[in-house]
Amino acid sequence: MAAVILSFPTLQSLRIFAQSCNKSVLSSSGVGRIEKVLIANRGEIACRVMRTAKKMGIRSVAVYSDADRDSMHVAMADEAYHIGPPPSQQSYLSMEKVLEVAKTSGSHAVHPGYGFLSESTEFAEACKQEGIIFIGPPSTAIRDMGIKSTSKHIMSAAGVPIIGGYHGEDQSDERLQAEAAQIGYPVMIKAVRGGGGKGMRIARSDSVFLEQLESARREARKSFNDDVMLVEKFVEDPRHVEVQVFGDMHGNAVYLFERDCSVQRRHQKIIEEAPGPDISPEVRRKLGEAAVKAAKAVNYVGAGTVEFIMDAQHNFYFMEMNTRLQVEHPVSEMITGTDLVEWQLRVAAGERLPLLQDDIVLRGHSFEARIYAEDPNNDFLPGAGPLLHLSTPSPDQHTRIETGVREGDEVSAHYDPMIAKLVVWGEDRSAALKKLRYCLRQYNIVGLNTNIDFLLSLSGHPEFEAGNVTTSFIPQHYADLFPAPITPSGETVCQAVLGLLLQERKHTQAFMQTSTDPFSPFGASSGWRSNIGFNRNMTLQLGDEKVDVVVVYNKDCSYSMQEVYTVTGEVETEGGASFLRCSVNGVKSRPKLVILDNTVHLFSMEGSAQVSAPVPKYLAGVSGAGSQGAAVAPMTGTIEKVMVKAGDTVAVGDPLMVMIAMKMEHTIRAPKSGVIKRVFFSEGSQANRHAPLVELEEEEGEEEGSSQ
Repeated sequence: MAAVILSFPTLQSLRIFAQSCNKSVLSSSGVGRIEKVLIANRGEIACRVMRTAKKMGIRSVAVYSDADRDSMHVAMADEAYHIGPPPSQQSYLSMEKVLEVAKTSGSHAVHPGYGFLSESTEFAEACKQEGIIFIGPPSTAIRDMGIKSTSKHIMSAAGVPIIGGYHGEDQSDERLQAEAAQIGYPVMIKAVRGGGGKGMRIARSDSVFLEQLESARREARKSFNDDVMLVEKFVEDPRHVEVQVFGDMHGNAVYLFERDCSVQRRHQKIIEEAPGPDISPEVRRKLGEAAVKAAKAVNYVGAGTVEFIMDAQHNFYFMEMNTRLQVEHPVSEMITGTDLVEWQLRVAAGERLPLLQDDIVLRGHSFEARIYAEDPNNDFLPGAGPLLHLSTPSPDQHTRIETGVREGDEVSAHYDPMIAKLVVWGEDRSAALKKLRYCLRQYNIVGLNTNIDFLLSLSGHPEFEAGNVTTSFIPQHYADLFPAPITPSGETVCQAVLGLLLQERKHTQAFMQTSTDPFSPFGASSGWRSNIGFNRNMTLQLGDEKVDVVVVYNKDCSYSMQEVYTVTGEVETEGGASFLRCSVNGVKSRPKLVILDNTVHLFSMEGSAQVSAPVPKYLAGVSGAGSQGAAVAPMTGTIEKVMVKAGDTVAVGDPLMVMIAMKMEHTIRAPKSGVIKRVFFSEGSQANRHAPLVELEEEEGEEEGSSQ
């Protein structure tokens, strides 16, 4: 028998071959067809790019950290490569690892998405050096627009209106504070390489300037590896209006109209719309032309967004340019009938823009609502955890669900807490807003806190409906947007009880099928008793209150109580969800029903409600560990800075520690006055949610005073 010898090239040989393959695809102009693209990102934007790539017949390559091993974007990709542990600096922000995967996989191009490496000059240049197409603008445009002080000078020279401020090289605390005093408070402190609300703080007086400056620097270092700051006059109650621009390699540049992104929390957008409400065609044209002028000033190629501050008189001033695809780009797509990711891929391959300015027509109105894992009632504190139940409105031509998670997935503490973007379109603003609210009612999540109810409250506010939006909208209308919790009605309590009883019956029937005597009446949960009526007492938890309920199984039995309801119903399953088709005192309804552990969740077009069956004390775990006499971690995160030590005396509200979680900085403050007895965590260590951070003792004088 003849011997067969197989010879395998080394890994290094394979990588060299992959690189040569990449370069052979390119034409002499440095661009060419793209047949395989690596998405250097995660979550919903990675999935968004992959959908368009698939539509165009382009293979997609994903990268993932340990935390994203089973994520949706990994499942969607044609190939996926592991690039490190959960922290972004060791995975998604590692240029070396991403480029290594691009070369190993034979990717012709890299799409950076938004965030992470999307606005990194160094990464764009490194891709070019490796012969890999960077789907974005030239590195020179990223550099010039990424440094806010430089961009202001360029825009001023190009005739784009700007707001004055300090953009100098002297970054000493003294110089920045002196400049702030000269500009006049309030001032905005901004990271020159910032974006996405990171590295931004408002200082309203000289006394808080240095504290806000240090906080902005810390966050900027974590997000951008750069803590250079600029200081500008903060315009009170402005509108945040931005223009979508697009350029190609042939000197063409267009605008796809404006978006209004004024409604924000923590300097981050929460709801966006296009076009901007109450903006005249003349102002719209001037905005677009100014944005194109800004793009051409830096020879811009690809998708970009020029952001403006607009005052009450519709005067607008350049704020910054984001040299990437924005989170809120879908609303621009909806009103222009375009696919901006497809435009990105075509322009990166050297093609001309699919449409020129006169070909781009504005049709209708679009809203985008960002659905976050966060607690609006606790200063929008980000959350993390499993999506135990997730159901959404049905996507269609005028409704888009942009997401990177599925039911059962985990919202990670390591990344942004956005769950999804709900995007809708209507013939006009009123129709689009009506559809937005209708779809928000159908977006149901169980397992962690979300901002869905807040979005409903916001989108239903009369001033929002009228289009009277500014960046101060939430604080100005706080009382209306955060109403007191409404106790579930008697009808809702009846629905919850019926749901629990029907679930119990289902479990009983499953048990009886395995029983040796499946027909025994004593194994049933129907309430049947020989010759007597059966009454069953139940206690339910409604927020902080407990409600006693008596279930009378015999409908002919009379029973004296404060309120009496006649209830019938069954559970129906449709599209993987359970619905409670029921009648309460003759009024029929069909709410969605989710029962997890001891809690009933009801969702309907009128709203949502939670009703729980209290857990006996002997089964309940210790809640709020360390909450007595301690400050606790509001979520899982990394201790960035420890400001106290054992023996220190603190007052209520004094800063104790700074945590980094969900890419945001959170200052933990003293819940009461006293003396620090112990500090449980050091800088750089990881603290789990609800872990006690310090042990705090009240001072003896205070204890004696309180006992008198």
